[in-house]
Amino acid sequence: MLMRTDPFRELDRFAQQVLGTAARPAVMPMDAWREGEEFVVEFDLPGINADSLDIDIERNVVTVRAERPGVDPNREMLATERPRGVFSRQLVLGENLDTEKIEARYSEGVLSLRIPVAEKAKPRKISVGRGDRHTAIDDRTAQREVVNA
Repeated sequence: MLMRTDPFRELDRFAQQVLGTAARPAVMPMDAWREGEEFVVEFDLPGINADSLDIDIERNVVTVRAERPGVDPNREMLATERPRGVFSRQLVLGENLDTEKIEARYSEGVLSLRIPVAEKAKPRKISVGRGDRHTAIDDRTAQREVVNA
């Protein structure tokens, strides 16, 4: 059986495992999940000074930037495997999230973002009128009004 190998493909696969890809960067890995009425996103950023963290929000795009300082040039390094410099990652959020009320915390090398679900996206009940009357709900004031048909 003849097997064909491509050394460039093997090098590319190795580079993706070590450095990550655009879809899954190795430098700033994250987890995201929903907890009740909010979404939680956590980024692993060990060794990052909290003062170097920068979070920008523009419309529904959240950009997280962090910096790990370079190695002291006076040190004789035996191994340098941790990435250094400025890291950045963008998240495109759905329209159903309230970007005005995002909370951020950094503790023990983990940056946590809590993003609440927007009021307009939360489930609500609409009551059904009977006969010649129907009930209208004003979403802005959440008051009910009975309207005669």
